[in-house]
Amino acid sequence: MNRQSLILDCDPGVDDAVALMLAFGAGEFELLAVTAVGGNVPVEKTARNARMLRQIAGREDVPVFAGADRPLRREPAGAGEFHGEEGVGDMEPFEPDAPCADGHAVDAIVDLVMARPEGSVAMAVVGPMTNLALALRKEPALAQRLGPVAVMGGARAEGGNITASAEFNIWADPEAAAEVLASGCRVVLFGLDATHQVRATDERIAALEATGTPRAGVAASMMRFSQRIEREIVGWDAPPVHDPCPVAWLLKPELFELAACHIRVETESELTRGHTAVEFRREVAGTLPHGWAVTADADGVFALIGEKCA
Repeated sequence: MNRQSLILDCDPGVDDAVALMLAFGAGEFELLAVTAVGGNVPVEKTARNARMLRQIAGREDVPVFAGADRPLRREPAGAGEFHGEEGVGDMEPFEPDAPCADGHAVDAIVDLVMARPEGSVAMAVVGPMTNLALALRKEPALAQRLGPVAVMGGARAEGGNITASAEFNIWADPEAAAEVLASGCRVVLFGLDATHQVRATDERIAALEATGTPRAGVAASMMRFSQRIEREIVGWDAPPVHDPCPVAWLLKPELFELAACHIRVETESELTRGHTAVEFRREVAGTLPHGWAVTADADGVFALIGEKCA
């Protein structure tokens, strides 16, 4: 089996935790590193959470690197109301046995990608794109060296979840997102248009709970927390499970329909900060270098999570 080399950049986060459990359980990946960034909660917590989840999954072979603690230009803005004060829902945090790897996440991204053949290392970015933007600043050749960059971020038809038109990951560091999208990286965005189709119903959560493994238990508990919070704040019975989508696409691309497009990010207006302008018309955009997830096979995504968490 040809294994896909992968760096998973994240800000755990309850749905990040599900993405991590999916990646940790997928033998198709050579998981080179998990890189943590400040986002849903500060980087000290996201790096600890990534190490906690790694320990529960029994994947201490995967190094965790701590990365950027703030956006490129903005003040840090968290989302603890949706993820819990510690970022892991109802889970009681603990200090993991293994520490973070030495060095900064930005250096790790550059070193890992540049040491391998062109196009052989994919990235899944499920938090603000700060670490990747800083890595591209440090080594611009990274843009051509990277394989696909699968990102959870953005919104178009669905509207935003932090403002009327912006999704949180892009809004949290719009300058980083703008730089990555303009860099020449092969970026595919899994925005709210697709991730809102992937919802944790009672039946889907119960199926994970019945699996009985530590990975499945963590994934299910995060979904239960999201279910309660979404009911209280938004009024939805079945919360969307955003962050596993880019990881699922790297494993089974047929679960998603993509459309070629050109994406730009609003960085100047406070009213529309982080808005993703997704243009599908070549005659308007000139080139269509990006991918935009249009549809998702929710049953297929949850079946994949169940399979890899077993």
